[in-house]
Amino acid sequence: MKHFDLSLYLVLDPVLCAGIGMVETTRAAVAGGATIVQLRDKHASTASMIETGLALKQALADTSARLIVNDDVEAAIAIGADGLHIGQDDMDALTARRLIGPDMILGLSVETETLAAAIDPAVVDYAGIGPVFATPTKPDHKRPIGFAGLARMIDLCPVPSVAIGGLKAEHAAEALLAGADGIAVVSAICGTPDPRTAAAEIAKTIREARS
Repeated sequence: MKHFDLSLYLVLDPVLCAGIGMVETTRAAVAGGATIVQLRDKHASTASMIETGLALKQALADTSARLIVNDDVEAAIAIGADGLHIGQDDMDALTARRLIGPDMILGLSVETETLAAAIDPAVVDYAGIGPVFATPTKPDHKRPIGFAGLARMIDLCPVPSVAIGGLKAEHAAEALLAGADGIAVVSAICGTPDPRTAAAEIAKTIREARS
């Protein structure tokens, strides 16, 4: 049984994080309560992803937070990351699972009820469901689903789920009410003057929503 906590899932954006860098943003965000950190950089080479990923892994070494690599299987394996996250336009989940082996966490993005229902829990460990709202950090995203769409997709989804897409601290309660196990954020932490405080505020709203 894999143990991971989707509560506060930070997706790193290299442009937004440029001010203090992805490693320092990660260190601060995890100190504030981020439970998972995803390395996402669509323009980086595999070598660059590995370099950044190894630095992130070192930064997370004494924490319980998990490191997930977006899309780049080779980098995820070389880093010894905790997991891999793929989208519908990347390789299929079964191929990804064969490449990463049985122990690595595998996440899959789903944007429709059909895709959510089709997830095989023997292959995929969690789903990223969204976008809940439109978001500038992913300009090619699908049509926003809102909280009602999120709830419908979670009902159909056979694995734990994290809501994503334009989410901030004030959306945590509604996302959890829709059935999500956590929320994924980008700009709500990346690029803020104080990522630790930003993460702590979101973590607090999540705790309050659950109490």
